[in-house]
Amino acid sequence: MTESTSREPVRHGSARICRGCWDQMHMPIPIGGPLALPFRALGITRSKMNPDICTICERSFQYVKKQRQITVDATILFADIRGYTDLSERIEAVQLSEIVSLFQDRCAQAIWAHDGIVNKQMGDGLMAIFNFPIVRKDHAGAAILAAQEIQRNCTAALNGLALEALPGRTLGVGVGIHSGEVQIGEFSSFRSDFTAIGGVVNQAARLESQAAAGEILISAETAAKAPDLAAGAETRMLALKGIEQPVQARVLVKH
Repeated sequence: MTESTSREPVRHGSARICRGCWDQMHMPIPIGGPLALPFRALGITRSKMNPDICTICERSFQYVKKQRQITVDATILFADIRGYTDLSERIEAVQLSEIVSLFQDRCAQAIWAHDGIVNKQMGDGLMAIFNFPIVRKDHAGAAILAAQEIQRNCTAALNGLALEALPGRTLGVGVGIHSGEVQIGEFSSFRSDFTAIGGVVNQAARLESQAAAGEILISAETAAKAPDLAAGAETRMLALKGIEQPVQARVLVKH
């Protein structure tokens, strides 16, 4: 059984071959151990999107997939620090950067642990993709588990910071998750790394914008793909920007 198909728990960053190249092309590209040394000399290293994939996956989408873009059933996760704007106006830049770094690190660790990739980092927020390039059939459940881990890790870390500039205010994380068909590929003439676009991405971002500190809002589509994890969750109807009809969301974490 290969590293990419096994569902045994694997410590992220421990893969000896690129799990993305294996899942997408069935090519064993070494990224760990002695066999990886010649590849490193050619600039092929572990990706910053996920240390279990390589920079071929990250920067050579057309080479990997033989086309500029593809449609994939995936789950998109957005996470963002709540209270960041107010915080940025009250504390020094160095302290602010430490908080952002802590947030990005905790989120990435949780996402990688469940085979997702950190596709975009946007200061106090990020976007993750589950089910590409590492194939994960239970991608909705993986995203929910990653979100729960983000909330646990970030809450503990942020609560440990001395935020005297915000007395009595909440500094937490809001998360939004949506599942469905997304377009993944290279959409820029001057950047070769891939990303995801489409309505699913937009709705995930809109859900995240409505999540309060400590909340994980998931769409009905994500809940249907991971019913055990969504069981018993509060239902909330939301009016989302750019979407005419109210959207049903499930609240998995509420502080």
